[in-house]
Amino acid sequence: MIDGPAGVTLAQSRSSEARAALDELKDALDICLGELSDARRRATELSAQHDDGKSWTAMAADEAPPLIVERITIALDALSRSGSRWRRAQAHALHAEGVSINRIAALFRVTRQRVSALING
Repeated sequence: MIDGPAGVTLAQSRSSEARAALDELKDALDICLGELSDARRRATELSAQHDDGKSWTAMAADEAPPLIVERITIALDALSRSGSRWRRAQAHALHAEGVSINRIAALFRVTRQRVSALING
C-alpha cells in the first residue's frame, strides 16, 4: 500500500473520502426530502384551489417563491451533485481496496469504461 502524508495509506484516504461523500449524500437527501415534501404540499393546495374554481392565472400570480418547479430543481441538483461525488468516491475506495474495475462495474451495474472514467476522470 502506498503511504501518503503521516503514513496514511491510499486505501485509508479513499475510505475517508468515500465516508465524507456518503455524509454529503445523506445531507442532500434530507434537503431533497424537505423540498419535495414542500412541493407536494403546495401541489395539493393548488389542486384544491383549482377544484374550487380558481384560475391558473390567479394561482400562478399568487404563488409565493420558491415555486414548485424551483423546489424540484433544488432537490434534483442536490442529488445530482452529491450522488456523483458519492459514486466517484466509492469507486476510488473500492479500487484502493484492490477491487478490480470489472468487479466494480458489476457492483455498480455499469460498463467497465464508465468505472474507468470515474476512477481516472
